Amino acid sequence: MRKGVQRLFSEVAKTYELVNHILTFGLDMVWRRKAAREATRAGGNLWLDVCSGTGEMALNLSRLADETVRIISVDFSDSMLTRGLKTRTRHQLRWVMADAVHLPFSEDSFDLVTISFATRNININREILMAHFKEFRRVLKPGGFFINLESFTFT
Repeated sequence: MRKGVQRLFSEVAKTYELVNHILTFGLDMVWRRKAAREATRAGGNLWLDVCSGTGEMALNLSRLADETVRIISVDFSDSMLTRGLKTRTRHQLRWVMADAVHLPFSEDSFDLVTISFATRNININREILMAHFKEFRRVLKPGGFFINLESFTFT
């Protein structure tokens, strides 16, 4: 199943952010900026954006971060990361290809962990969702901030 999801995100990388903009009537951009402002309260110098896609949230964070902050943008789709690399060239951004449920970082590494408009993609079932959240908690320093930005619809 994981390979199928990766293939899907590879196919939609070019239009993924445009679709988010359309589905939210452009509010996703406003929400990301607001979440990034809130996230900077975490302080510290190492921030992680998981399920980063093309890196829009990471870019918002980098605009607010001083030169001592390093931001790591993680996604499991090579196409999404490649698209992000082409359009987001902030010096403190680092791009890592990894699955968010198995992050290649030590425990208690990050002052901030963010996820934007991706919880809906990892919410396949309760066990998988909880495994992701446990992994986010594992890499987050005690007292660190976790920001989960999401939209949803009722059917």
